[in-house]
Amino acid sequence: MSAAVGGAEFHGFGGAAQLPRSRMLGRPLRVAPPAGGGGNASAASIRAVSAPSKKDATVKRSKVEIIKENSNFLRYPLNEELVSDAPNVNENAVQLIKFHGSYQQSDREVRGQKNYSFMLRTKNPSGKVPNQTYLAMDTLADEFGIGTLRLTTRQTFQLHGVLKKNLKTVISTVIRNMGSTLGACGDLNRNVLAPAAPYVRKDIQFAQETAENIAALLAPQSGAYYDLWVDGEKIMSAEEPPEVTAARNDNSHGTNFPDSPEPIYGTQYLPRKFKIAVTVGGDNSVDILTNDIGVVVVSDSAGEPVGFNLYVGGGMGRTHRVETTFPRLADPLGYVPKEDILYAIKAIVVTQRDNGRRDDRRYSRLKYLLDSWGIDKFRAEAEKYYGKKFEEFRPQPEWQFNSYLGWQEQGDGKLFYGVHVDNGRLGGQVKKTLREIIEKYNLDVSITPNQNLILCGVEQAWREPISAALAQAGLLEPKDVDLLNITSMACPALPLCPLAQTEAERGILPILKRIRAVFNKVGIKEEESVVVRITGCPNGCARPYMAEVGFVGDGPNSYQIWLGGTPNQTTLAETFMNKVKLQDIEKVLEPLFSYWHSTRQEGESFGTFTNRMGFDQLKEVVNKWAESAAAA
Repeated sequence: MSAAVGGAEFHGFGGAAQLPRSRMLGRPLRVAPPAGGGGNASAASIRAVSAPSKKDATVKRSKVEIIKENSNFLRYPLNEELVSDAPNVNENAVQLIKFHGSYQQSDREVRGQKNYSFMLRTKNPSGKVPNQTYLAMDTLADEFGIGTLRLTTRQTFQLHGVLKKNLKTVISTVIRNMGSTLGACGDLNRNVLAPAAPYVRKDIQFAQETAENIAALLAPQSGAYYDLWVDGEKIMSAEEPPEVTAARNDNSHGTNFPDSPEPIYGTQYLPRKFKIAVTVGGDNSVDILTNDIGVVVVSDSAGEPVGFNLYVGGGMGRTHRVETTFPRLADPLGYVPKEDILYAIKAIVVTQRDNGRRDDRRYSRLKYLLDSWGIDKFRAEAEKYYGKKFEEFRPQPEWQFNSYLGWQEQGDGKLFYGVHVDNGRLGGQVKKTLREIIEKYNLDVSITPNQNLILCGVEQAWREPISAALAQAGLLEPKDVDLLNITSMACPALPLCPLAQTEAERGILPILKRIRAVFNKVGIKEEESVVVRITGCPNGCARPYMAEVGFVGDGPNSYQIWLGGTPNQTTLAETFMNKVKLQDIEKVLEPLFSYWHSTRQEGESFGTFTNRMGFDQLKEVVNKWAESAAAA
């Protein structure tokens, strides 16, 4: 199972005039070989093996790979660091605590001595949050955090500002209240997305159930999590489905490490993070093509789920000025019957485990393996672990974005209400009111991939008092929220994220207001919008490379502007301009929006328009606008 790397045919993002086929279909691109290696680099220089029994002294591995191998399955030295008097943990423990659901951070706006704290992230497959868990998280935010909760783009909570001395109290409280942080970060499968709406509908419920089963299949098994946070007491909120246990233990095609505490992951876990989303045909609320694996429920004519279409190799992260790193759309892999889904997922994960690069973490995601091999070779390798052929992709509806906001019927006589939460940040009176509602009516909730919150299982008689309470807290009904805000997303960025180069969450609302002002100036109507996403760095946590207008931080108060994503998140954007200062964004956007307004075809979205016109033409429009302004 060698991972041969092809020649160094680079994929650039310099504003091509025509839309490359790879952006529409997620076709394989090419990645450069490792530094110092040619196109015929050996497997040993590209990846590390995953099992101690296969160790090879010549294998080149990143430092994190050594930390994982020596950790006793994610325990050491984290166990020692947690009980030290220092406010932080050492470098090795920083890497390990990610697997337990936490990042060490410091407030970058506090000068002098580092102000250490920890961000915790929960694991909520399909975004489901039981009433008990929500109330516990709300309390923990006030008692041990910064008084806010953040809903993430992967349907989880983030709790910021936890001190090291309080970590055990906080994480054990999450565990004892039906929650978990295990595997929310680190080199393994992250939270599994699925449509958040609590519809009583076979396909939706099957997608959510599948997401939960995949999450269980790929959860770490060594017990280190429970050893560290609840003194070895393994607290299970529900019995694991027998089909999950059977799929994990099956080793008929050489997927497992026999007698290992981690039968799927071994000592090395995965080369990098791994993201999976499950959805139903047509529902792209989960940004399906941005995931390492996209799983799409296929139903028969009677509405009964019968299997799944699978995509592989999507991913957002990249590095500025390193054009061999890039965002990528997932490729169609094939179809599997519903009874085989866990075995197919396991086969894909193991293919990445054994062949993904472990020497350079910039190139360790599954998308680079797809880029190097191509979909046909990847399919053939995965089939060895699957034990059968993937079937032909089944027809499926066109994708559309669903926000699930406002009052809607669940299908069981009850209602749900999708609450729009700007940037997913719950704080102040909004947080207080939501807690009161959720507690009073004993509601479960669901987090959407667009950072909003759904109140589930609402009786018809409760609709009016809940609406009144939300309005009093200043939460607008979705119909009264600007459409720009409805579809926008931003990552937290400054002040706590160590990677942020500029603002995102704190800067997006003023930017959206400025965009609306430009719309008004050029004559674009209130009911029209574009998808805007902002990140403080190129890692892409808010998936800016799928936006019609993406802002990616490339310096203090400076952004790359990406154009060309589409409203249903099926087309990859490209870099239009670099180093655009925050105060100058109108100089780029006003001529573009004016040109779109005057030249577009009927019903043509801004992203589709920019792709049709080509970047050369659009840059000419911006330059002429600047010349006219200078002459005036």
